[in-house]
Amino acid sequence: MHIRLYTKTNCPLCEKAKAVLMELQADMAFTIEEIDIYQDDALLEKYQLMIPVVELSGETIAYGMIEKETVRKRLRAAQNS
Repeated sequence: MHIRLYTKTNCPLCEKAKAVLMELQADMAFTIEEIDIYQDDALLEKYQLMIPVVELSGETIAYGMIEKETVRKRLRAAQNS
């Protein structure tokens, strides 16, 4: 599985989201691709107020305050499908 984490610099929520994902990696196999929305105008326009955004297989599964259990449930569902 592959997760995209849309972030921006100087974003405390983004750092917390990254920490949550790294904790989940201890129990589940997935890769994390971190993408800075300020490197792409289209992404900046799309996600500006939502950051951080966690995306799995092209679907947004969490944004803003990232909760570990919410992401864990979505990852488990994806593993079992």
